[in-house]
Amino acid sequence: MPSLDVHDIPAYFLSVDGPHLASLQNGSKPAVPATILVGSETYQIELAYRGAHTRKFPKKSYQITVTSSQPFDGSREFHLNAEYADPSLIRNKLSFCFFDQIGSLAPRAQHVILYLNGKCAGLYLKLESVDEHFLTSRGLPWGPIYYAVNSQANFSLLHPRTEEVKGELEAGYLRKCGKETDDGLLRELIYKINTTPQQQFAKEISRILDVENYLSWLAGAVCTQNHDGFLHNYALYWRHHQALIIPWDYDATWGRSINGKPLDPAALPIDGHNSLSARILAVPAFRSRYAAILKQILEKTFTVDHWRAFILHLHASLRPHLSNDPYKKDTLSIFDDEPAFIFSFIERRSAFLRKNLELLSER
Repeated sequence: MPSLDVHDIPAYFLSVDGPHLASLQNGSKPAVPATILVGSETYQIELAYRGAHTRKFPKKSYQITVTSSQPFDGSREFHLNAEYADPSLIRNKLSFCFFDQIGSLAPRAQHVILYLNGKCAGLYLKLESVDEHFLTSRGLPWGPIYYAVNSQANFSLLHPRTEEVKGELEAGYLRKCGKETDDGLLRELIYKINTTPQQQFAKEISRILDVENYLSWLAGAVCTQNHDGFLHNYALYWRHHQALIIPWDYDATWGRSINGKPLDPAALPIDGHNSLSARILAVPAFRSRYAAILKQILEKTFTVDHWRAFILHLHASLRPHLSNDPYKKDTLSIFDDEPAFIFSFIERRSAFLRKNLELLSER
């Protein structure tokens, strides 16, 4: 059972002067100087909008880069997600708790109340950046990290929309940690995924990818039904000479789309949809292991009984603050129905996956 330790929701106070805020809003500057007050400490920061389609929403999400000599909670960067399209405001946090439960690396997340220039901007989710601090706080060895920032990060040689050959193997990725020479690791991974003969694939991919980690991630993405997570919204981290995959931005999950609309629980297949998953699951030993991982998750972790108390407790902790959120205060009735919506999704998604698990095992 996941921990019910939901701390008091802290207040974060962002301050940015008028001209700088205007330049951020009209897009003339990607980032502007600002300050953030948390508790009794004030930090100098660089403030930027984050996200792709979420930039069009009235409630903006932010990237915070700490420029003060003193880092914030040991970190130089974190994110404040508006969770605007998620009527529950908990799907991102719930997803990362779920990944943690199934033994996969995932960012830490905490809800906060954000004030912008003295006015309440609403409930936000503070997300840990996947960077050097992410590794240090977990006792992991240093290694290069790449963000999958757009749909070209599909583990293929072809662009997902045009189906033309990409100009660069690393297209769709942003190097977060590491040096230019580390790009060779990423290029090798993409090249080997797409060119290694099937009879050699299991041995070759095991050399450069932590397959157990990938299968756990795949099971998590499939259970939570994150469509975007197969083409972007993940990070790659190289531990020694093997790549590990880390989930990122999981608000469009647990039965709702990127626009907050309900999704058919059968919309995403049991084997996901990217080139790497297809090649890995074509190996009988890997497919058998994936089936075993998924079966155990469906029996023990992806159940209403496992999550009921956590979801209800987290939901209740946010409820008193929702009336102060200028973007969410008129959706209280929808918010109140969200735990039941998520419980129903778990049951229906689990039934779909159980049915298809038998077909997966018979291939």
